[in-house]
Amino acid sequence: MTGQHSNRPSTGAITRALLRLIAAAGLALDAAVHARLAGHYDAVAKTVSEGDLFRAEAAAAALAVLLVLLWRRRAGDLFALAVAAAGLAAILLYRYANVGALGPLPNMYEPIWSTDKATAAFAQGIAVLALSVLVIRPADGRTPAS
Repeated sequence: MTGQHSNRPSTGAITRALLRLIAAAGLALDAAVHARLAGHYDAVAKTVSEGDLFRAEAAAAALAVLLVLLWRRRAGDLFALAVAAAGLAAILLYRYANVGALGPLPNMYEPIWSTDKATAAFAQGIAVLALSVLVIRPADGRTPAS
């Protein structure tokens, strides 16, 4: 039976599909946590409330889920990676640094690890890892620079 092609997907295709599912799950969890908590942070405001920022994060993460699962293009993966990385960076920054209000943004310093914050950070971190692999190793197996 050598020389015949199998209809089974390659190991690389299966790996990429699993990475997409992992990234989408992380982004979906991030979106759910931020959407659920947004109303609790509406009072933390300058020009823009922290609740509005939570809603924006939830919307961006939800869009990223759709792009990662349905569009499956490098541009969508890069968008999703940016959403997950920016969200994780914001959580870590405002957990460990009191930077105060920045322009229209309120002071979002919160020096605790709540279950929700830890869940969102974990989900974003997992999404960053999975998306990094997808971005670094395109479907054709070449590195982006080649």
